[in-house]
Amino acid sequence: MNTFTHTAFLKKSTSHIEGKSNFLEINGKKLFFKSPRQKQYLHEIQRKDLVFGVGPAGTGKTYLAVAGAIQSLLTGKIERIILSRPAVEAGEKLGFLPGDLQEKISPYLRPLYDALQSLLPNHELQKRIEFGEIEIAPLAYMRGRTLENSFVILDEAQNTTSAQMKMFLTRLGSGTKMVITGDLTQVDLPSHQACGLREAVSILGDIPDIGLCRFLEEDVVRHSLVRKIISAYETYERS
Repeated sequence: MNTFTHTAFLKKSTSHIEGKSNFLEINGKKLFFKSPRQKQYLHEIQRKDLVFGVGPAGTGKTYLAVAGAIQSLLTGKIERIILSRPAVEAGEKLGFLPGDLQEKISPYLRPLYDALQSLLPNHELQKRIEFGEIEIAPLAYMRGRTLENSFVILDEAQNTTSAQMKMFLTRLGSGTKMVITGDLTQVDLPSHQACGLREAVSILGDIPDIGLCRFLEEDVVRHSLVRKIISAYETYERS
C-alpha cells in the first residue's frame, strides 16, 4: 500500500512543490501528502544535499525519497539515481546465501524496486536501469566510488556500522544529493556493534546544511493496525 494517493497517469512529466500545495506532481501523477512531516521531508530533500529521514515503518520515508529522486532525474537536475541498502539484515550475510549476485541481493533490494515500479512504467524503468540512469546495489559496492551528479538513497540505514556510514557519507561528490532513511527501532546489527545511523544523526543532526526529519508513530500511513502495533511494541520495550 503506497503512502500516497495518486491520480491517473499522464504522459507529460512535471514535478514541483509550491507554497501550500499538498501534493507532488511527478511523471503525470499527483502524489498527495498524508502527513505534514511528509511535506516537510520533501521540502528538506529539495533544498539540501544531505537529508536524514528517521522513524517507524509506514511513514513514507523510502517512497518519498524515491519520488524525489525520480523528480530530479526527469527534470534534468541529476544524471542518475543510485539506490542502496546494507546487505546484512536479520543476521544474514550475502556470502552465506546460495545463488549468483543478482539472486542474493534481490530480496534485500525488493522494496526499492517496488517504489520505482509504482512511479515509473515498467518499460521505462527497465530502459533507465539498462542505460545506467538507475542503479540498485548493496552498500558494499559504494566503496571506492565518488558519486557525482547523482541522487543517492541509502535505505535501512539503521543496519549500517559506524565505518559503513562514514564510508557512504564520504562518497558525496559534486552535484550529488543523498537521502538516508532508517528506523532506529529495527536495528539488526549484533548487540556489540554501534549503529551507524544513530551515530551519524547524533554527530551531524545539528548542522544547518544537513536536513533531519524525524517521523513519529502518528505519521504511519499504512493500515491503521500498523500504528497500534508499533505503539504496543514501543510500550513493551520501555517496560
